[in-house]
Amino acid sequence: MDINAVPVSKIVEIGRLAAALPDVDYLLFGESDYPSPASARDALVAALDGGATTYPDVRGIPPLQEALASYLTGLHDWPVEDDRIQITASGMAAVSIALAATVKPGQRVLLHSPAWPNLGNAALSRGAQVAELELTGLPDGRFRLDLQHLDAALEGCRAFILNSPNNPTGWTATYDELQGILNLCRQHGVWLISDEVYSRLVYDGRAAAPSLLDIAEPEDRVLVCNSFSKGWAMAGWRLGWIVTPAGLRDRIADIVEVTHSGVASYTQYGGVAALGDTPFMQEFQAYCAQGRALVSEMLKGLNGIRYTAPDGAFYAFVGAEGLTDSLAVARHLVTKNKVAVAPGIAFGESGEGFLRICFAQRRDRLERAMGRLRAGLKEVLA
Repeated sequence: MDINAVPVSKIVEIGRLAAALPDVDYLLFGESDYPSPASARDALVAALDGGATTYPDVRGIPPLQEALASYLTGLHDWPVEDDRIQITASGMAAVSIALAATVKPGQRVLLHSPAWPNLGNAALSRGAQVAELELTGLPDGRFRLDLQHLDAALEGCRAFILNSPNNPTGWTATYDELQGILNLCRQHGVWLISDEVYSRLVYDGRAAAPSLLDIAEPEDRVLVCNSFSKGWAMAGWRLGWIVTPAGLRDRIADIVEVTHSGVASYTQYGGVAALGDTPFMQEFQAYCAQGRALVSEMLKGLNGIRYTAPDGAFYAFVGAEGLTDSLAVARHLVTKNKVAVAPGIAFGESGEGFLRICFAQRRDRLERAMGRLRAGLKEVLA
């Protein structure tokens, strides 16, 4: 694999530019400013004090496997056994390990776009050929996945990477759409890697977004990846998991062994506590919903803006008429207006003409940042 074949992240480019400047408001990264659960922090410290610093079982500590199995079984329609749970060092590690388990160099991997760049880059790092299927943009700024186009695009593929709720668009597949996607992957013999890291961040009153765990059978060629980073505001903890097909967990554990050799036990005990902290999840969902409403309100009245509040995740993906160089606009916004946002082009060619805003932020910070963004957009879109 030629390292030069993996593109440099344009999100990181804006982040480095912002880091060199004073007084910048960050709406750039996929990270909330909300503190991690106190219950998780306390459990981690207790585990450290108790000596949980030796090599862990590479599959994950049994208490976390069991807690995740119980949590997922309660949340979704199919039971999940703990012998299908593989703990990983982050959601991104989960996706990379899923790709390592299913894809060989030269094979074709499909993902829908706009897409978080790390997904495609992880496949490129495996030596895969990466193809993109554009989500269909709707006049109001929403997106949908065309299943007929997916059917054609899956021909000859080894794996399809699904991300719902989606980063950056907020598109969230319905149960019917998921069933259609699963049926097509079955028909084409394609592995389905489902990145469900934003599953708890939906805004229609449901506990979670529709999931492959609601419809896929244990023997399906489906790997469901998730992490504590988003729904529990634990981005820096680097703690994720994979739900594997029945009977394959220990083989996937062998890949984890040669990739990152397991996850620190004390961190995993923090995950156990977080799973049991229902009040925290409810509070954080409300926090994100407040940010979503504020961004929608502060985008009103801007000429040429194409935007509808997302169904899921914690991003506003804002389209603007006449915006043809989102990277240049993002540079302008950070240097002239002191607000850092992600350029749409960072998420593929189909993201050009958009800017991504992370709204999982404290109200006063978000109000100031959005005020700066409004002023900057008026300048560049005049």
